[in-house]
Amino acid sequence: MRAGQSTRTVAFVTALGATRAVCAALRKRAPGDPERWQRKNYAGRTVDLCAGPAVTVGAALGALPARNRGAAALAVVVAGACGAYDDIAGAGDPRRGFRAHLSALRQGEVTSGAVKLFGIGAAGLAAGALLKERPVDKLLAGVVIAGTAHFVNLVDVAPGRAALAVLGIGAPGLLRRGSVGALAAAPMGAAAAVVTEDLGERTMLGDTGAHALGAALGAAVVAGNGRAGLALHAAGLLVAAVYGDKISRLAGSPV
Repeated sequence: MRAGQSTRTVAFVTALGATRAVCAALRKRAPGDPERWQRKNYAGRTVDLCAGPAVTVGAALGALPARNRGAAALAVVVAGACGAYDDIAGAGDPRRGFRAHLSALRQGEVTSGAVKLFGIGAAGLAAGALLKERPVDKLLAGVVIAGTAHFVNLVDVAPGRAALAVLGIGAPGLLRRGSVGALAAAPMGAAAAVVTEDLGERTMLGDTGAHALGAALGAAVVAGNGRAGLALHAAGLLVAAVYGDKISRLAGSPV
């Protein structure tokens, strides 16, 4: 087995195994009130939230074989933590869309959505600064990482959709050598560990898992692209964010 292929395999297997282990541990003994770990999905079925923290841990650990593991782990952990805060503090908040949260902020109210927006944005910029050398590239990298985290959360509107999106978008990255392949393999391994249960409506990623997987995927995109590629990805993600913000406000889907 070639070195690059071996690194990708280790990253995928590590992420998959860690995700499953954390899921099992949380189901056996989750901290705090057990009801906090349950939600009603779109069909009114009760599902658990174990997949979110599990894929966060799995994606972060899966990135360890990569050369850029520090930047990826930073983005994943902070994105997951901000998503977890929104899952808990933002439960029941009817406001949807960035505009609503920014409007509340202008009135002096710091919503969980605003914390998520600025927290993940800051983490993206910090990770981008570690991954790239030139100031313009650092900025574009930050936009791509934070934008990808938001995009994956944006498509998480039905069982399994976010996990399948990560598997589909990340697949081309497995063809790349070096750290790019390993960084792509990490979120894919984590997503693969929960996609069956997600589709079966037994668990859900929540903001925690969707943002963590998206940030991990964004780090892989950044590692594998130069300035032109980063600019194209950043532009596409910004368009998706604006469109998604409009749709979420009209349809009432989560931000």
